[in-house]
Amino acid sequence: MDAADASLPPSLEHARVQGLPSAAYYIPDFISNDEERLILSKIAAAPKPRWKQLTHRRLQTWPSDLVQDRLLDAPLPSWLEDPVVARLTSLPLSEGTPGHIFEQSPHARPNHVLVNEYPPGVGIMPHKLIVCTVSLGASLCLNLYRSKDDGALDPTPAWRVLQEPRSLLITTQCLYTDYLHGIDDVDEDMDLSADGVVNWPLLRNPDAYVDGRNARGTRTSLTYRDVLRVSKVGNKLAMFAKR
Repeated sequence: MDAADASLPPSLEHARVQGLPSAAYYIPDFISNDEERLILSKIAAAPKPRWKQLTHRRLQTWPSDLVQDRLLDAPLPSWLEDPVVARLTSLPLSEGTPGHIFEQSPHARPNHVLVNEYPPGVGIMPHKLIVCTVSLGASLCLNLYRSKDDGALDPTPAWRVLQEPRSLLITTQCLYTDYLHGIDDVDEDMDLSADGVVNWPLLRNPDAYVDGRNARGTRTSLTYRDVLRVSKVGNKLAMFAKR
């Protein structure tokens, strides 16, 4: 058992973020320092065509991009599979009860990973997405927004979640169907405290933010999800052979 395995809670229920309308979970030391370094080195070593340059950030998709909402049926690379997937599928939802966070998903495991690299000062517009997110490299605040009765975005975040390096954040149910997730375009997160950060009691080191500030560095996120529609490789090759 390595250091990260030893620090995992006995179940996700022990990592539940209190004060949210449906289940969210935060584990500050989901992977170890050595695992973080290895994953970051593999991301950096990926062939240049793997990177998709977006407006202010870069993105890799593994094992493939989605084409018409379909994923190519291929395994994840080993450095994205182990240790993250193994831990996600071995950590029970509650003690003494079998079943993990992906138990009821289409393939009972994540099959797609988005690798996003955020330089300091760069965020993302509020959006809806089911997420199991591992953070690497640096901390930042994720904002959760409500929509107003007329459908417009309420510009004031309903909650703020501070994501530390090597942490895992899972959001479920209405937190990804009814609320928008966004990251401010700032170089520094401000006004951090137990009153304003919903996962403050679960942080690895809240004392690091005792002055209420977090200077951003380059953060890389791994977003794991289970894509419903998958194209078999054999079917794809047969389709090309007919052309």
